[in-house]
Amino acid sequence: MRNKKMNVTLRLGKKTEIHQLEKLYDDVNEYLEANINYPGWKKGIYPTREDAENGIEEGTLYVAEAAGEIVGSLILRHKPEPAYASATWQTDVEYEKILVIYTFVVDPKKQGQGIGRKMLEQIEELAKNLRMRALRLDVYEKNTPAIHLYQKCGFQYIGTVSLGLEEIGLNWFQLYEKLVEV
Repeated sequence: MRNKKMNVTLRLGKKTEIHQLEKLYDDVNEYLEANINYPGWKKGIYPTREDAENGIEEGTLYVAEAAGEIVGSLILRHKPEPAYASATWQTDVEYEKILVIYTFVVDPKKQGQGIGRKMLEQIEELAKNLRMRALRLDVYEKNTPAIHLYQKCGFQYIGTVSLGLEEIGLNWFQLYEKLVEV
């Protein structure tokens, strides 16, 4: 059933879904702990219930829903990591015209069904509707599945930076950008 394609809808998360989001984050971290931990995430450290609560409070957390259940989640902000300032991006506009993707998560039981790709397609559509100029993100350099997905979806490699996470073993992050045509 891993190749079965799902109908996925992206929408803002709700306060009533905090428990489901916490479970999704825990499921992802448990899966990563038992398999290859490409992003370097750790249960209880990142992502956590607090990340979901903050995203919902800010109005920046989106959930991907399929057949009435949450199958993924992400946070979209206009605020970059400080290290983004050292990069030479494809477009030089204020961050009010840019969406930065954080905490991009797909339910591990639903991987291989095109959910991540559909989420990125819907983010791009949302960005067009909001008249954004670009989507940006960072990804841990060893997170090859995510890097391949971003590249397949048209994100361009910009450079590699430190996000200051060396103390937990995450030295280098690749920056990616996708220009949005409005």
